[in-house]
Amino acid sequence: MSKYVYPAAFHPNDDGSYTVSFPDLPGCITEGKGLADAMYMAQDALEMWLWYTEDHKEAIPAPTMNLAVTAPEFVNLICADTTEYRKKNDTRAIKKTLTIPAWLNTAALEHNINFSQVLQDALKDRLNMA
Repeated sequence: MSKYVYPAAFHPNDDGSYTVSFPDLPGCITEGKGLADAMYMAQDALEMWLWYTEDHKEAIPAPTMNLAVTAPEFVNLICADTTEYRKKNDTRAIKKTLTIPAWLNTAALEHNINFSQVLQDALKDRLNMA
C-alpha cells in the first residue's frame, strides 16, 4: 500500500510555531514555524515514518479516525503517498550513459574531473535545486 491518511494533533506553541504528533505512530513527531510549515512538515514526517516502516516490513497501525484533543490543540487529517515520497527521496545512484566530445573528455581527465559530480551539480543548477 502506498497511500495513507492519518490524523495529526497540532499543538500551537507560544512563539507561533506548532508541534505535530501522530498518536497512532510511535515517535512520529515534527514541528513547523507556522501553520503552513507545520502542515508541510507533518506530511513529510508521516511519509518518512511510513516509508521506513514499509521498507523494514514492520506492521503499520490502522489510523484512529476519532482522535480527540483539548483546545487550543486541533486535529487535521494528513495524506501520505510513500510511492511518490520514495521517488523524490531515493538517493541510490543510477548509472547513465552519455556522450561528450573526445577533446572535452581528454581535458576533463587531465584535470581529474569527477564526471558524476559535475553532471549532478549541473542538473541541480538547471533544475533550480542547488
